[in-house]
Amino acid sequence: MNDRLPVTVITGFLGSGKTTLLNRILHNLNGLKVAILVNEFGDINIDSQLLVTVEEDMIELTNGCICCTLNDGLLNAMHKLLEQRDRIDAVIIETTGLADPLPIALTLLGTELRDMTTLDSILTVVDAEHFAVSLLSSEVLFQQVVYGDIILVNKTDLVSPEKLQAIDHQIEDIKENARILRMQDGNVPLPLILDVQLGDTGTYQNASQDDVLISHVKNEGYVSVSFKSKRPFDLKKFQEFLDYQLPASVFRMKGILWFNESNAQHIFQLSGKRFQIDDRTWETEPSNQLVCIGQKINPLQIQQMLTNCLTRV
Repeated sequence: MNDRLPVTVITGFLGSGKTTLLNRILHNLNGLKVAILVNEFGDINIDSQLLVTVEEDMIELTNGCICCTLNDGLLNAMHKLLEQRDRIDAVIIETTGLADPLPIALTLLGTELRDMTTLDSILTVVDAEHFAVSLLSSEVLFQQVVYGDIILVNKTDLVSPEKLQAIDHQIEDIKENARILRMQDGNVPLPLILDVQLGDTGTYQNASQDDVLISHVKNEGYVSVSFKSKRPFDLKKFQEFLDYQLPASVFRMKGILWFNESNAQHIFQLSGKRFQIDDRTWETEPSNQLVCIGQKINPLQIQQMLTNCLTRV
């Protein structure tokens, strides 16, 4: 039992703060050797570029929701990590925001991996500001709460104490006796979320493949639009795009941006109507990489709008 590789799954809806939490963990490992599996919904893996460190142990599961390409992708990735077992103390899987965590749990518990790994816990990150709206718009978030061993309510500084209390009640209505922790900017003491050994009593222990949501991404109409350019954005045009042109059905954007007016690399995050831009130094050739996720959006329209924001040749 002690030789089995512990696995922690970080899940949570779009924009909840999963990558921020993962960065907090990576900043505070204190010598623990952790391998990271990152999955994205879309063909540009932004999250792997936003992590504080990308070591050779990192394996990306790209092109689609992890629970839709689950069996081959996750099994193969885990076997690659198990070949380096002497160099790895634990594995953390960060899922796409559109992932139902149940298939991941069933893969770890119901395949040959059960003899080589142990599911330590599923951590579900919740965006306090947008929880109620997101819960109404997606069955996926409901599943993430149901199968989460610990519910991490993030961005607590953006809402009132009364709303936080209401969120606790909503979570408890979905999951009786839920373990709820509150945090800001993904900041939570690691002993509360790692090596907690909650997997043996998780809700998923009594689940089966019949419980898995089939093709939920397609059924709920989610679309991922990827945009790349070797030309910089015009800052004013991009601001006008955000203020006046961005469809309301686009509720998540993230990317690495290059503006003509700046020498810095800009990390862009948008959740709902709120966005944040952080600066850092380019370590590669400047370019634009942006992913937009929404429901029933027109990819060609979004790509054309973004193209119109570029500087003229």
